Amino acid sequence: MEPLVWVGLALVAAGVVGSVLPLVPGGLLSVAGVLIYWWSMGYAEPSVLLVATLVAVGLVATLVDYAGGAIAARAGGASLLTTAVAVLVGLVLLLVAGPVGFLVGLAATVFVVEFAQHADAEAGLRVALYATVGVLASTVVQVLMTGSILVVVVIVAVV
Repeated sequence: MEPLVWVGLALVAAGVVGSVLPLVPGGLLSVAGVLIYWWSMGYAEPSVLLVATLVAVGLVATLVDYAGGAIAARAGGASLLTTAVAVLVGLVLLLVAGPVGFLVGLAATVFVVEFAQHADAEAGLRVALYATVGVLASTVVQVLMTGSILVVVVIVAVV
């Protein structure tokens, strides 16, 4: 196999790992890997339709990565203000305290802002739970999506 084939496969595999690591765009790594693999094969395999499908899956995984928690928070009843503040606090705490800091900061911020707005502890806890579960669930979805890209590309490379 050509070195670029290995680079493409490595990027697709890195996409799966990046799906669970904060601030690493797993979906985009997978897309880059698919495109490099395709290019290294002279655009002959996989087919254009399969490449388009894999790129679409990678882009959706990226969307889930960046919007999953916010969508879940909104689904749980969080206001736009709560969602925006929680994302900012979560990102700062991610840099300071890592993934645990992000999750704890996100949940605490959602609860505090929702409680300040509505003086309802039960609703604040519910929305905080939605946001936290949403972030964790989005990670699972990303792993499944980037993992499926990896499986398909490996099958194409082997067959």
